[in-house]
Amino acid sequence: MPAGTGTTTPACPEAPGRARDVRQLITYALVGGSGVLLDLAAFLLLYDVAGWHEQRANVLSTSIGITNNFVLNALFTFRRRDRLLVRYLRFYAVGLTGIALTFVLLAVFSRGLGIDPNLVKAGSLPVVLLFQFALNRKWSFG
Repeated sequence: MPAGTGTTTPACPEAPGRARDVRQLITYALVGGSGVLLDLAAFLLLYDVAGWHEQRANVLSTSIGITNNFVLNALFTFRRRDRLLVRYLRFYAVGLTGIALTFVLLAVFSRGLGIDPNLVKAGSLPVVLLFQFALNRKWSFG
């Protein structure tokens, strides 16, 4: 059909917002993946190599991952460079929810049921990642 002679379907007004949301989620997941790898590597070093208690190792390894993720998310995912201290404190507060959740999971599954703390830690990471995306998007970078 020649240009201008037929009807066209208007672009979906929600499409640009959805595309941005999908890009943010993908970027957040990639950033989160780097934080997960850093968190897990630090946990393995602290727990398996240095012999730290799993809860102490979890707090420090998670803190390292949180800081890594904040910097990368501020630069690439949400592209927000204003009020960095406030945003970091909010981001870290959200990260503390991950520490608390992992703390409980380690206590229940490792101490209570005897499952290897490395497996519990690894299994907790995807659940924590999704929960924190929603909180960080709305509160830390909203």
